[in-house]
Amino acid sequence: MDRRELLMGLAVGTVVPFVAGCTAHNEALGRSQLMLVSDAQIAQLSQQTWQQSLQQERVTRDASKRNQVNRVGQRIAQSSGMTQHDWEFVVFDNDQVNAWVLPNGKVAVYSGLLDVAGNDDQLAAVIGHEAGHVAGRHAQERASQQMAAGVGAGLAAVALDQGGVSNAGMWAGVLGAGLTFGVLLPYSRRHEYEADRLGTDYMARANYRPTEALTFWNGMMARSGGSGGPPAFLSTHPSDAQRMQALQSHITSSGYA
Repeated sequence: MDRRELLMGLAVGTVVPFVAGCTAHNEALGRSQLMLVSDAQIAQLSQQTWQQSLQQERVTRDASKRNQVNRVGQRIAQSSGMTQHDWEFVVFDNDQVNAWVLPNGKVAVYSGLLDVAGNDDQLAAVIGHEAGHVAGRHAQERASQQMAAGVGAGLAAVALDQGGVSNAGMWAGVLGAGLTFGVLLPYSRRHEYEADRLGTDYMARANYRPTEALTFWNGMMARSGGSGGPPAFLSTHPSDAQRMQALQSHITSSGYA
């Protein structure tokens, strides 16, 4: 084995115990998660992303839309019990049928989605789902997965080039990519199921009708059947028949139907 192979092996071997020691139990999900990103790091990255979004997007001047989203959003936030976050709900004046959340409780709803959601209950399904991602710490988990995937190659490169493992630039880059993948690109199917389940629980606690979640998501699925491709919301929140079955099962077993 030459020096290059030895250093590569040592770098990759370092990852396994490092990653194994960085898990945390999530009570909301009832499972452990890989957590390589601290709350402070994710909060800083989230705030930066939120400020950039406020600069790049146009906030609606429609008071009725702003009031609706804030009214529903605050009820969902309260029912979720996540009072540690400074929740903020903003409507962007954009025809896209889309919504997203950052891990620090900043929620963006596009005006195009409000034209599709038929009532407050259906809007609560969307915001409840997004709150479920926050409770599930899905962005942190996905960022951590991205970091873990890059650690082996990063450590190997450092070992080969410098003979060390300290590289702040590499970590900052991975964290940034992690936030992008965790927020703006598709979550895993498991994350979507978990967000659906938590979201309907928050809807019920806030006295919204969880069955309207099925109405909304089925309507979104129907919209994706056209030749123009799925709405932006479905590109980041994949939906399928199995997901709807899981959501129906949870609503029924919880006595929400």
